[in-house]
Amino acid sequence: MTYITRELERKFLKLNDFFKVILVTGARQVGKTTMLKHLATDDRTYVTMDNAMARELAQTDPVLFFQTYKPPILIDEVQKAPELFEQIKIICDESDEKGLIWLTGSQQYKMMERVRETLAGRIGILELYSLSAREKAGIVFDTDLDFSLATLQARQRKLPKNDVIHVFNHIWEGGMPQVQGVDDELRQEYFNSYIDTYLMRDVAEAGGITDTVRFRKFLVGCAALVSEQVNYSTLAESADIAPSTAKEWLKVLVGLHIVYLLAPYSNNELKRLSKTPKLYFCDTGLCAYLSMWLTADTLRNGAASGHYYENYVVMELVKNYAYAKSKVNITYFRDSNAKEIDVFVEENNVIHPLEIKKSAAPDRRDVKKYSIIDKASLNRGYGGIICMCEEPMPIDADNCFIPSNLI
Repeated sequence: MTYITRELERKFLKLNDFFKVILVTGARQVGKTTMLKHLATDDRTYVTMDNAMARELAQTDPVLFFQTYKPPILIDEVQKAPELFEQIKIICDESDEKGLIWLTGSQQYKMMERVRETLAGRIGILELYSLSAREKAGIVFDTDLDFSLATLQARQRKLPKNDVIHVFNHIWEGGMPQVQGVDDELRQEYFNSYIDTYLMRDVAEAGGITDTVRFRKFLVGCAALVSEQVNYSTLAESADIAPSTAKEWLKVLVGLHIVYLLAPYSNNELKRLSKTPKLYFCDTGLCAYLSMWLTADTLRNGAASGHYYENYVVMELVKNYAYAKSKVNITYFRDSNAKEIDVFVEENNVIHPLEIKKSAAPDRRDVKKYSIIDKASLNRGYGGIICMCEEPMPIDADNCFIPSNLI
């Protein structure tokens, strides 16, 4: 397979010159190890904690482990041997060398607590998601996303026009590197074994979940709720479990980067806001597999296509900002009158309001509801409607129709 350049490489190399340790987290099989091996020089030792003998050595004798596997080192699946963190701290304190230890792991809560306690100030933490539509197309934009017409037009010059068939092929295929370009049968087998081998093993380790039949039903229940507010009683019914168990299981899926919860916007000036997050899948291909959409065409023409399109746009935004230079807060807005705005991108106290519509010609009046931001005397930046239109078009001075392939 040819290597696909990842947008996170820029940020990783920058942090590598600054921190002694870097941890790249993300779901299984999204390409963490592939990216780091691609960036590593020949003198970097590689060891994985999936190897039982290396793992046992790491767990029982961390000092001997680092005598055997000397830095600079890349340690894979480090969440399986948290005993290493104390020794990593000692190595960091004895050396001034940057980028000494590279780690990968799935971001389980217990591990992240240990990391933050032990390695505060010594470690940079980055998150890698499955391939974005841009990475698959091999496109890097020079400009940061600010939703202004000028930026969108500059991006448009680099890309072919937005195309619904192309977009839904990407949504259906997903971004797991190993399923790119494979046929339908292999794709189904891949996701089936992904759930059976990685996911079931990881949920047993991370959350003590051993009821695989119910857990699989729970996964399918999550896929049925995609792009909707989380409803624990509905999820519990789908798997015949208690709502409290559904809450715990969802927490495990978030920790393993299978599911992404979009937090609701909260602000003291705006009363009676929803406190329930919305549920998205980090990889739309896995979601489509769980809901038995067997081809991209049936998904595109099916009743859930708008939900999948929203999931795709939200995750493209999440990926864009995970790899970008500036940190933003991504939320959604909903008040007690069920007024909803799909996405708020908040950067430097400026809110960019965004609606998501699968249509190529959505109703421009949708932007009228953004006035709710002005009423609360918050700063509003450029926004608009992310949709299937072919090129960016202004709606008014602050908003555009935004082709979804430009984010």
